Amino acid sequence: MDVLISGPSAQNRAIEGDIVAVMLDPVSYWNKMKGPNVPSNPVSSDDSYNNFSRKQHFSICGEQSKNCCNGLLQLERGQRYHEKGTFNEAVHYDSESDPVTSANRENGHATIPQCSRETEAFEQGEAARALERIRTMINSHPFKRPTGKVLSIMKMSSCRDVVVGFLAFKFSEGEGEGKQINELSSKRNKNVTSLSDADCIHLMPTNSKFPKMVVSVRSLLESVKERLKNGDITVEKELVAARVIDWSEESPFPQAHVMHMLGKGGEIDTHIDAILFENAICTASFSPESLACLPDVSWKIPTEEFETRKDLRDILTFTIDPSSATDLDDALSVEILSDETFRIGVHIADVSYFVRPDTALDTEAQIRSTSVYILKRKLPMLPPELSEAACSLIPGVDRLAFSIVWDIDRHGSIISRWIGRSIIFSCCKLSYDLVQDIIDVDFDQASPSDRSSSQLYGQFEWKDIVKSLRSLYEISKSLKEMRSKDGALSLQNPKLVFLFDECGAPHDSCFDERKQSCSLVEEFMLLANRSVAEVISRAFPDCAFLRRHPEPNLRKLREFEAFCCKHGFELDASSSGQLHLSLSKIRKKLKNDPVLFDILISYASKPMQSASYFCSGDLSGKKDEWAHYSLSVPLYTHFTSPLRRYPDIIVHRTLCAALEAEQIYWKKSKYLLQENKGESDGCNITGSCFTGLNFDKAAAESKEGREALAASALKFMVPKSEVLGEVATYCNEKKFASSHAEEAVEKLYLWALLKRKEVLVSEARVLGLGPRFMSVYVQKFAIERRIYYDEVGGLVVDWLETTNTLVLDIHRSKCFQRRSPMKYRTVEDVALVLNPSEEVLCEEDNKPEATEEEYCAAKLTPLGQPDKDHTAVFPLVLRHLSSIPVALHAIGGDDGPLDIGIRLYMSSYFK
Repeated sequence: MDVLISGPSAQNRAIEGDIVAVMLDPVSYWNKMKGPNVPSNPVSSDDSYNNFSRKQHFSICGEQSKNCCNGLLQLERGQRYHEKGTFNEAVHYDSESDPVTSANRENGHATIPQCSRETEAFEQGEAARALERIRTMINSHPFKRPTGKVLSIMKMSSCRDVVVGFLAFKFSEGEGEGKQINELSSKRNKNVTSLSDADCIHLMPTNSKFPKMVVSVRSLLESVKERLKNGDITVEKELVAARVIDWSEESPFPQAHVMHMLGKGGEIDTHIDAILFENAICTASFSPESLACLPDVSWKIPTEEFETRKDLRDILTFTIDPSSATDLDDALSVEILSDETFRIGVHIADVSYFVRPDTALDTEAQIRSTSVYILKRKLPMLPPELSEAACSLIPGVDRLAFSIVWDIDRHGSIISRWIGRSIIFSCCKLSYDLVQDIIDVDFDQASPSDRSSSQLYGQFEWKDIVKSLRSLYEISKSLKEMRSKDGALSLQNPKLVFLFDECGAPHDSCFDERKQSCSLVEEFMLLANRSVAEVISRAFPDCAFLRRHPEPNLRKLREFEAFCCKHGFELDASSSGQLHLSLSKIRKKLKNDPVLFDILISYASKPMQSASYFCSGDLSGKKDEWAHYSLSVPLYTHFTSPLRRYPDIIVHRTLCAALEAEQIYWKKSKYLLQENKGESDGCNITGSCFTGLNFDKAAAESKEGREALAASALKFMVPKSEVLGEVATYCNEKKFASSHAEEAVEKLYLWALLKRKEVLVSEARVLGLGPRFMSVYVQKFAIERRIYYDEVGGLVVDWLETTNTLVLDIHRSKCFQRRSPMKYRTVEDVALVLNPSEEVLCEEDNKPEATEEEYCAAKLTPLGQPDKDHTAVFPLVLRHLSSIPVALHAIGGDDGPLDIGIRLYMSSYFK
């Protein structure tokens, strides 16, 4: 359910990420939806209660309220029950029985009581009935967006503990707590030195979702107070790490405490430290306790492992990774059984052998949850001594692995499957580039043209590898085609990559097209993850650690459909498969306009929700919600990257328990083995009742089966449903934080590139137009930006709504007379206007050339630059999808939030 909460009073001192209790406004207060007439909040009765019980995060935007007490709204007169607006129109709100607002009231403030089990059950019932009434009301008004107010903060977000910003010693009259600090001008240094411990200063967060904050001078670090005493105003230009400690009812601003100084603003290293801090990403060294859990440097596989594991060392096995990768957690193997049948193996580093439950290493891995990969830096989840040595599937040495082996025909049909712990020997490490070169040339070639970086170990020759790659490539294409027919959806655009100079500074950017070699590996990893999901969800239906991808936001999806329809593209978004088919047809139609197709893919990604981990027991009885929308599969998990994802380690342990249960069950009930021998899965390697293609439900539900599964779950310490749900929530938070950090660092390097260039010109396409601003898609960086042109002095704006046409022009007569000088911006804020008589410098001037090695190594496709005389002229007439030149530049960073600025790139003699 999507509820708009806007304005200080409505937000009630809630901060981005807080879990809040919300009271809906009367329907008459709801906002009318803008854009196409589509339902805004389709809510089904089945998922309403589930959404409530899981305490959905409501997005909080704008500044915060003064009228609050202890996280609860001090309702203003006329607002408490919306007496004039009849709140009962939306939800019957019983002030006498509502456990939140009526159990305790002190001085007009609602407080949350301590709930017993009985009252908790009562609340859940009331919540279900209330949400059912809300659902009915929303569905009755499909073209309105619900609005509401925050009643209370149920759980404060951890974002309150990771605030990044700049200190500011300039207060406006009437702001702040304690002694007021006046405008600092010529007496600036004097005022700074006169600050006392009783004073407060401002903290200006770089995250626009946070409100302005106040910091007590008394609480500042001694080194900072000393600098202020000496009149050092450069403190204002340093980023600080802080946390919110209080937000009293009387204050318009939350109170923050500065924990440490991050460094000078505008420097890449400082901003990277800030990004890692505000995303709560661990940068500390691994603890001595966790390092004590690692094997010795001279560690070798124990003899008993050879006795209990399947020995697969004589099978042709290799890894395919980026050339710079050092943590190799997956390998592929190939055996040709006949002209039509192949035995394909996916072998994953057996991390769970080294990372045992309830050890210091396990605790630290769970806290970190995921490895974080940002440009030019990696923050591993596990110590390098493990992730790059003992566990890594490096070539030329025996390694412990978890293997899945399928007998597959060349059309991708699976004949049989075996899953178990193994010992493998990788004969070489292949890079994606090298495999792509092999794919691009004749497969009959005896060896790749450049294999200097891939040393061979063991008995196999290059011709064996080339032949195996041919088999893998053909089967992977069949698997991908089968997935597409089953409804899988792919929304991938070329990835923006940066080129760096010898000092490590970005000097150019390119797009890296996705290689077929990446798809080859991906298909078998997807197949492995699906196979494991089937096994653990059937063996442990209440405590399987799975991954789901919900269906898209219907309102945004309908907007995308309307966008396509408006521009003459037929789109069927009734399912992931139909959407994929429609986009494939559009791609062919737009073969001469690839930029427009990139725009459509970017637009199609907006309705998509994030995939997330969950415990199967939390959605018991709702298996339709287990599905993965984009992959179009009913079950999915993560199994193939245990060196960099903690969820994969949990899945490994669960899979170990399933395998152990098989052995226990067979020992207790040997007659079941004889009875099912011919029908279990037909695998030539071994039969399996819990991990084979044909799951033996009768065996799992028998007394012997239940006892075996319970005993094995206990042995491998598979978390129970309650614990696993909490772990899933935490892993989701860490994964989202990692993604946010990666995106923020990419934006940082783009900002640094633009700051170095000063002005960079690119072509853009108009995505949206209106009377106040336009949205444009910048082709060079595949980003979307807005250009605001309202209230600009000297600029004439004509918005023709009937034809969706915008006309921009400048006054050609006398100087524009501003009625309110403070209100209007200048034309230069909207457009970089050049006089044709002046010399125009193109962005390519003084641009360092990328070395041949940089381009060849990455196989990048640099974008063409706009002609240096390619400027637009006034009057400028724009419609949807019009092409326009724009000028990008870096904003802020030194003493404020950094951003990417954009202006129209214009030419006029009236400049």
